[in-house]
This record gives sequence, C-alpha cells and structure tokens, in this order.
Amino acid sequence: MKPSLPIYNIFLNGCVKMQNPVLAGYCLQLMEIRSIGKSEVTYCELLKLAVWQRNLSAVKEIWVECTKYYSPSITTLQKFVWSFSKLWDIGSAFVILQQMVAQLFRANDSAVRSVDGRFHSSRLDIPIPSCVHKLHSKSGSVNNDELEDRFMDAREDTALISNCNYESSGPGLGQNLSSRSHLMDLGVIPIEPRFFPSTIFENGVSPINYRESFGGSNPLITSASGFCGQHMVAAHDKYTDFEELSRQMEVGANDMQDEISTLSMRKILTVSFSDVIHGCAHTQNCELAEKLFLQMLQLGLEPSLQTYNGFLKAVINERGVIPGMKVVKAMEKRNLEPNTATLLTLAEGFSKNLDLDLAEVMLDKIVQIPPNRIRPFNTLLTACDVMDEPERGIRVLAKMKKLNIKSDIRTYELLFSLFGNVNAPYEEGNLLSRADVWRRIRTVEADMVKNGVHHSPRSMHNLLRALGDEGMLQEMIKYLQVAENNFHHVDPYQITLMYNTVLHSLVEINEWNMAIKIFGRMKSLDLPSDGATYDIMIDCCSRTNCFTSACILVARMIQDGFLLQTCTYTTLIKIVLDMEGFDDALNLLYQASLEGVVLDVLLFNTILDTASWKRRFDIIEFIIEYMHRERVQPDPTTCYYVFIAYMKQNYIKTAMEALQVLSIRMISEDETIQREKIASFENLILADEDPEAEKCIVQLFKDSEEHLAAALLNLRWCAISGASISWLPSQSPWARRLSKP
Repeated sequence: MKPSLPIYNIFLNGCVKMQNPVLAGYCLQLMEIRSIGKSEVTYCELLKLAVWQRNLSAVKEIWVECTKYYSPSITTLQKFVWSFSKLWDIGSAFVILQQMVAQLFRANDSAVRSVDGRFHSSRLDIPIPSCVHKLHSKSGSVNNDELEDRFMDAREDTALISNCNYESSGPGLGQNLSSRSHLMDLGVIPIEPRFFPSTIFENGVSPINYRESFGGSNPLITSASGFCGQHMVAAHDKYTDFEELSRQMEVGANDMQDEISTLSMRKILTVSFSDVIHGCAHTQNCELAEKLFLQMLQLGLEPSLQTYNGFLKAVINERGVIPGMKVVKAMEKRNLEPNTATLLTLAEGFSKNLDLDLAEVMLDKIVQIPPNRIRPFNTLLTACDVMDEPERGIRVLAKMKKLNIKSDIRTYELLFSLFGNVNAPYEEGNLLSRADVWRRIRTVEADMVKNGVHHSPRSMHNLLRALGDEGMLQEMIKYLQVAENNFHHVDPYQITLMYNTVLHSLVEINEWNMAIKIFGRMKSLDLPSDGATYDIMIDCCSRTNCFTSACILVARMIQDGFLLQTCTYTTLIKIVLDMEGFDDALNLLYQASLEGVVLDVLLFNTILDTASWKRRFDIIEFIIEYMHRERVQPDPTTCYYVFIAYMKQNYIKTAMEALQVLSIRMISEDETIQREKIASFENLILADEDPEAEKCIVQLFKDSEEHLAAALLNLRWCAISGASISWLPSQSPWARRLSKP
C-alpha cells in the first residue's frame, strides 16, 4: 500500500521539527516520482522549513506555485504573512494581509479549530497534481531571475484586480469577466474594488502595484493610509496620542465587528496583523506599524498583548523609549499587564537611553525568562560600561544567574571591558590593582570555559586593552601571542587592531624599544598596518625625538594609501617644536589646512604649549587669531597657556583681558549670545561671595558641560578681581589688536 498525501505531510512536519532540509528534499523527490500532489498543508510545512533556513527566495517560490494551483485559504494566507514577516519582507506580507482582509469581508472562507486547538480552513483541501517545478531539489531549482519574474507575474496578475468591473452590465463586461476568470485560474482571489479605493493612494497608484513595491519604493507603505475602503482612518504623521487610539478602538469595534463575525476569523486576522507589526519593528518602519495598529481598531479587532509588544518595539526602535511609555499606558488602560517581552523591550530601550535605574527596575520585575533572551542584559551591561558603573554590572550578573541565563560571547566581551581595570584611567596601576585585575580576568575566563565559550577577537582586544591600562606588560605580551595562535584564520585587520592596542599601551608606559620590536614582529608576519598603526609609531618617534624615523613612517603611510590625519599633524608639529622649529610647525599647520584636515583645539594647544614656555608672544597671538578665524573654540587648556604666558611677564591687565575674551569664546564663538542666557550667566558671575552661585557652576561639571563651567568660573574670578565683564569680545583692545593684519 502506497502512503497517501497526509502521510507525506506528517513526514515533512517531522523534517521541520528536526530542522532537516535534506530529508525534506528526499521526501519531495519521492512525492514527485510517485506523482503525489501537494496540498495547502504541504506548502505550509515547506514554508516553515524555508523560514528556518532564512530563505526568502524559497518562500517566494512556494507562493508562486501555491497561487498557481490554489485559491489560498485564510489559514494558508496567514502562514504566508507570517513567513514574509519573519524574513522582513514587509511589502509582501502587507499585500497578502490586504488579501486576507478582503477575503474575510466577502465571507467566502472560514476557519475551524482542530482537536489540538489549531485553526484550519473549513474548505476541502484537494491535492493538486504533481507539478514540474520542484522545490528544494537540484534538478528543479529555479534561478533568482526566473523566480523573481514568476513572483512578479503572480503579483501583477493580482494588480489587474483593481481594474476589473464586477457590475452586471456596462461596457467591457466580457473582457472583465475574462480577466476575473483568468485570475481565478491562477488561484488569485479577486478583491472587490470597494475594499481598495484608488483615491486612497497618491497619484492614482493601484493598491497592489507589486512591481514598484517589490523592486523600489513601496507606495503601499509610503502613501497608503489604510486598506479597507469606507472604513479607512488617516494615520497620524507622528504618533503621540494613545488616548485617541483607545477611543477609536471602541468606535471601531461598534462599526465593524459584525463584518468579521466569527471569533476564529478575528483571531487569525489579529495574529497576522501582529506578525506584520513585529516585522515593522525589525525593519524600523514605525509609520506602517502605526497605520496597521489604527486599522486593527477600525476593523473591530482587539489588539493582543503580542500586538502591543510588536508595536512597542517599533516605536522604541525608531523614536525612543519615551514615546514607547505611552504604549505601555495604553496597555494598562486596556487592563493588559506588561509581560516579560514588554519588560525586556523597555529595559533595552532605557539602557540605550542610558537611563540605567529604570532599565534595572524593568529587569527586576521579570520572574521567568527564556534562557536565550540575553540581549537586554547585554545592552544594560554596555550602558554600565559607558557610564563606568561596574557595581551595577555586578547586580546585572546576579540577576542573570538568578534567572538561569547563560552568558554568551558578547557578555564576556563586555565583562573584560567593564571589570578589566581597577585604577586606570584615574591612577597608574600598582601591585594591588594588578593582582585584583588578574584575579578578575581569571574568574571571567574560568566561567567562559565552564559555559564552553571561546575568545572572540573583540574579547581578546578588550582583554589586551585592560592589561595595557594597568601596565601589566608581561601578561599583555603573553595574550598577544595567544591571539596570534588562535586567530590566524580571521580577518587580518582584526589582528592589526590587537597589535595597535598593544603598541599604544607600550608607548604610553614609555616602553619604546619593546614597541619597536612588536612593530617589527607585526611586519614579519605580513600583517597589514592601518592609519592608527602609523600614528602610534609616529607618536613613539616624537617621544624619542627621532624626526628622521617619523619622516620615514610618514612616507610609508602615504605609500600605503593612508592620508595624514589631524593626530598625525599634531604629532609631527610636536616633534619639530621640540627642536624649536616654530617656522616648520607653522608650515605644517598651513599644509594641514590646505589638505582639508579638520583642525582641532589639541593641535593648536600643542603649539601654544611650547610658545608659552618659550614666551613667544608673537606665536601665541597669531595662533589665537588663527583659531578665531577657523572658528575653533578654545578650551580651558588654551586659556591656561595664554594666561600663564602673560602673567610670567607681569602683563596682568593683558592676561585678564585675554582670559575674559577666551572664556566668552569658550561659551560661544558667535557674539550673538541670547539675552536670556546672558542674564542667567551674569547672575552666576556677578553674585558676590554667594556659595549657591558656585554650586550651580560646579553642577555644570557634573552635567558634562566642563567647558561652560570653566568659562563661567574664569569670568567670575575676573569679576571678583575688579574687571568689567563685556559680552562682546571683539570690542576688547586685545582682540582688536590681534585681528589687525
């Protein structure tokens, strides 16, 4: 007795569960040999396998073959919506979702629940005969060009629907009926024009113009405000008011819940809407997610918790966590408590926004979580690394252990960066700090071995940087050799990045001979050098006062195709200034400007440092005016070099005047400072011995506005010393003298 089609479908289902495409291919070949047709269940099983393989072209091929022989049922259309959404082809998923809505409104299909609780179509599933196009088989494979043409043909056949006239009389009836019959033969369900009025779309574009949506810009997403005819709602350009959504939910339910009468149909449609909204979250298409959400309300569909989760992700990914909190409030008004997925999404959003307290609160609310949902924890650890809060990182790790979440390689990369140093960068490493760092590193590596995780290039890079910051030279060289042995198969530029880290650390701790030796070993291994490699070695030459070697490195740098950057010119200027070559330094400055290099304040401060020490006021004043013309704002170091140079020569009045001008330029290079700001600044500057004023200024340091705080403190000191504060630095005699040609 030969197996029947349901037996083959059961076997394909087993292949899907085993995630074995080879056995599935053998099964399809056997079905072809024995002339066993395919049913909609067959195509649904093949869809699952294609989605698991992340094979979008296979899903399109299945769609072409299925619609060629079938008028797909609601449940089959749902599977296609799910497949395209999972593979982030939102345009195709959106179009099939339109077809589902139209089919449900015509009420020519229904779904019933099986014994195991799954929905399936109530129609008879008659197998089609064996076709000549074989899926997943070598002999019958379709190349991408042919597949795309067939997929486009199937979509364009559907596009003809909008031009069909279904009235009982009128010109062109025979032609329209012929088109309708042709579409039915292809298995494409004609959609009534009333569901897709052309006035909804800009420039009269058909709502199912698939060639545009498939190949280029998608008018469905950019210009459609919905897809249900007289029940359309205009989506807001920027989603802000969720109370309005709640109101429209009630109105929509009253208007249209009778149209989609059965509970099973509404559930299937809700799931498909949720799938597409989740796909919008992955593709960062918040606008389309809003329109779909609004359309659900107008159709009388009750958004599920999964729908809210997908919509929340779409809002947070594109607009941030603050608008996302409005989604949470809308959920609470519907008596929907945020579940684990919602809390994880919020925690990740708060972490990206560096709101670590709120992110930690969201994670603390989680009681149980799948072991593979580690990304929100890694995102919070990344934020802890950015904000330099290792204590919070320990609490995050404790939470992960409590929830039985295993660390992945990304977690360990962050741990080496977060816990890999003790004193650095605030103090130099000592015996105690180095012992503590070594203990931490060994603990993290032991946990890696326990979980079967191996070093990645990034984790090794973070480890080398931590050892270099603490000055642990021998351990750093040892791990560099381990990296050479373990990562010989990776991109050589990743090895170069590790060498750059080691070279930089050696130069910073004045191990210049060792740095030269490591650079030579790098060349002997034929590892490529990048711009950072040359910049580090040129910096090494500046510390050893070896101008000739620096010139050789510059020549090789240009020969390898790397342009000189700002840091390169800064290092070269430092070398020539050590030899009191002010003219050469100015020539390098002109050369950098001619080559379009962005001049920063560090480059100018390098010249001002030596000029201040040598009391070259002509150089100092020239550089200050050059900075002003290039609109490079000074920093506190600039103020110090200029002020101390004048004070050493007892030019007290000039020093105070220069300090005031530079401090105002630190606040703004434009002299048109807003009057409101001037009034608030004067309240802080002119307050006589008011401790609150100084506290407000110090608070600016805590708010990462160091330059503004330093400028206000300088001006306050000038005011206390008896100088009059002028907010127009160009009116200063010192500034006018510098601006003269």
